[in-house]
Amino acid sequence: MSITKERKSELIKDFQRGEVDTGSPEVQIAVLSHRISQLTDHLKGHMKDHASRRGLLMLVSKRRRLLDYLKNSSPNRYFAVIEKIGLRK
Repeated sequence: MSITKERKSELIKDFQRGEVDTGSPEVQIAVLSHRISQLTDHLKGHMKDHASRRGLLMLVSKRRRLLDYLKNSSPNRYFAVIEKIGLRK
């Protein structure tokens, strides 16, 4: 259920702001979004897995906090991230 090393490297490369950037909000949001989609798929088949459901809710909350921070600090970067990831309609 965890993210593979190769996929995480691809996400970091796609969303990093600088050459050595691995912890910017954009990168964190992208990695969390990938993990959220994996957990969502898992829970479709394992509906009674409440421990994973709790983990999913914690990941969604963390992503929401990062998005709120990004929206308040730099709206341009916020809109770029949600468009690139495809979070809003």
